[in-house]
Amino acid sequence: MIKTQSYLLAFALLVLTALACNPQHNVESANDIDDALHKTLTVYAAKNEQNIGPLINQFTTLYGIDVEVKYGGTSAMAATILEEGNKSKADVFLTRDPGGLGAVQQLFTVLPTSITNLVPNWASSTTGRWVGISARARTLVYNTDNLTEEDLPSSIFLLIDPKWKNRIGWSPTSGPTVTMITAMRLQWGEEQTRKWLKGIKENKATSYMNHTSTVAAVISGEADLGLVNHYYLHRFLEEQGAQLPARNYHFPEKGPGNLIMISGAGILSTSDNQTSALKFLEFLLSTESQTYVTNESFEYPLRPSIQTNPLLIPISEIQKPHVGMEELSDIQGTLELMRNLEIIP
Repeated sequence: MIKTQSYLLAFALLVLTALACNPQHNVESANDIDDALHKTLTVYAAKNEQNIGPLINQFTTLYGIDVEVKYGGTSAMAATILEEGNKSKADVFLTRDPGGLGAVQQLFTVLPTSITNLVPNWASSTTGRWVGISARARTLVYNTDNLTEEDLPSSIFLLIDPKWKNRIGWSPTSGPTVTMITAMRLQWGEEQTRKWLKGIKENKATSYMNHTSTVAAVISGEADLGLVNHYYLHRFLEEQGAQLPARNYHFPEKGPGNLIMISGAGILSTSDNQTSALKFLEFLLSTESQTYVTNESFEYPLRPSIQTNPLLIPISEIQKPHVGMEELSDIQGTLELMRNLEIIP
């Protein structure tokens, strides 16, 4: 906690210095900013508050723009925005995986290239309606007291082998898990994905509330394996030390078990607070914010100029599937498949 607070203080000083030295950073005029100060920015966030909260607070400190955040799961937040339609109170939708962005992107406004060009082409919408903020990798976390890397399967599909019965933990209702299964449908087809889901169910995989509790179960030995995003383990290691008996494992075979997903954001076309919303996205993609994302949250920064945390395996070394972020929008089809198989209620 002390380290994070110290980092945030240094972070604030860096941003203020950058703003003072680079007047071009102030995209809008002083009058635009003054107008924005009187209007609260409403963000629907399908992200962990502990993760994104410090950055939102820093944005308010720097610009004097109040931010009201409504937190929830990816599927629930996307469904809320779709249900609200043109009457949505949201100015910005910020989510931890691309499935949610794709599901509602028709309601987003087109972003200026000054924002979308800050990240690689694969990390933003081809229509310019959303932009990636950070990247995360799917991984298999395993208990090192009970297993070695040599014991682990070469692909995620092999987890349906009966030898893994009663040994797997996962969070099937989480947005990243649903997005990964959507990638399976794209890569393997419906029948192969159905076979994998049925195999995981037959192997009696334990369902946990979220990825944090899944990793905790692996550390304690309650589960030998866990299907999670890569950064959850790093946060445990940061807080409790490298002696914890758990490590991440990236499958050596290319496939959806190694899916790279973006956490991203879009601005609702119905928002009457476009100035503040654009400034918020610019802030999240600033050099200082991107450095914070990788150093404090252990995610992959998307600005090419930002050095990735050295504790993370480079994305280029992960055998990721060839799946475009916009192809991952059919989360409703995935949820329906999982319900039909009674994986989720």
